[in-house]
Amino acid sequence: MGRLIVVSNRVNPPADAGVETAGGLAMALAAALREYSGTWFGWSGETVETFTGQISMQRIGGVTVALMDLEDQDREEYYDGYANRTLWPLFHSRTDLAAYERSFDAGYQRVNRRFAQTLAPLIGPGDLVWVHDYHLIPLGQELRALGVTNRIGFFLHIPWPGPRTLTTLPQHRRLVETLLAYDLVGFQSQDALAAFGEYVSRELDLTIDGDEVVFDGRTTRVAAFPIGIEGQAFAELADSPVAAAAFARMRQSQAGRRMIIGVDRLDYSKGLEERFLAYEQMLADHPDLAEQVFLLQIATPSRDAVEAYQEIRARLDAISGRINGAYATVDWVPIRYVNRSHRRDELAGLYRAAHVGLVTPLRDGMNLVAKEYVAAQDPEDPGVLILSRYAGAAEQMTDALIVNPFSREDMSETLARALAMSREERRKRWRRLMDGVLADDVTAWRDRFVRALLDDRVTVSTARGDRSKAS
Repeated sequence: MGRLIVVSNRVNPPADAGVETAGGLAMALAAALREYSGTWFGWSGETVETFTGQISMQRIGGVTVALMDLEDQDREEYYDGYANRTLWPLFHSRTDLAAYERSFDAGYQRVNRRFAQTLAPLIGPGDLVWVHDYHLIPLGQELRALGVTNRIGFFLHIPWPGPRTLTTLPQHRRLVETLLAYDLVGFQSQDALAAFGEYVSRELDLTIDGDEVVFDGRTTRVAAFPIGIEGQAFAELADSPVAAAAFARMRQSQAGRRMIIGVDRLDYSKGLEERFLAYEQMLADHPDLAEQVFLLQIATPSRDAVEAYQEIRARLDAISGRINGAYATVDWVPIRYVNRSHRRDELAGLYRAAHVGLVTPLRDGMNLVAKEYVAAQDPEDPGVLILSRYAGAAEQMTDALIVNPFSREDMSETLARALAMSREERRKRWRRLMDGVLADDVTAWRDRFVRALLDDRVTVSTARGDRSKAS
């Protein structure tokens, strides 16, 4: 093969594995590019008065990056608009929050065309192009229109919605047809893959035969590729000096109390309101736990320009304040609610200090926090992972305590069960979870996708690192 060209909306390779605060997508792509030579192409995050298509080439953290600037109108219509006010809520089953405006659609199409026009000259013979996430769904079709015949793959990091939900989107058929310009389309979970298959059957009258669907003379492979983390590296990070200091500091501040931890972006899809209310329910149902436990919720602000994010921040401030006001004593605060990002090595220490990891999104493509929490644990005295059934990770991490995040009672009772779980059961569950994190790591994810994009007839939809040849 030639080079690997990774394309995403934003380019954010980590300069340092410990200091980096970037999310799962950035960490996973950086790991892929450490293995394969190539380029990471995307938007710089900066705007200019007039789009020029000029590219800035840089070297960051051992990764070659190619950046382009967009116009202010592009940011408003493509990024703040169609990507984050239309597709994001829709794909997370929040049709009540989805905004459908023609200017957003026009901006989305325009920016994808600009990505293609700027990227195409960088693509050489034999190069593989790997496009990421919902911002750039039409990019493959735009590249084909410019004559690019290279193998192009697309991976969706967020959930794929059910057919009835997706059909609320104007021009939904056009959007899905652009996906079929790719040689390979990957999803996080079997659930997302099944939802896509149901849509193309109902709306396009197409059938997925094995892992292939034929449309307009082109064959596209579709499969699930559950993403992972650098499991061994994150486990080692939990033993680093910064992590050890964070662990010791937190344990000292706990004063013998057990800690429940949640780490999320401040987003309505993460189920933070439901989480706070379920924790309050647990305190009401189990008064013996008062002053014996606390919840540390780290919620990093994002997309502040979008009104829905401003509203959820205000609601969480109000709920956490009300719960603390009702239950706190002079030396105990039930919820410690923090709105800032943390270094990954510091987070590893906080994960290890927590007796329970609470990962309860209402809808999530995968959720790598669940895997990081497991990787950070002390094998001799691990904590308990509580995981939403609506996170893609639940398909793999069946030894977690799986909950319905919409049920306050289910969450409350599961929290109490986790806090009371014996060390023997915790160790058994953790061992099986950790084996999965190590087997289905980011390297396995990368290799499965790249081999499938090369059209190696590999079994692509299995987990547990199974890379056996298909018959």
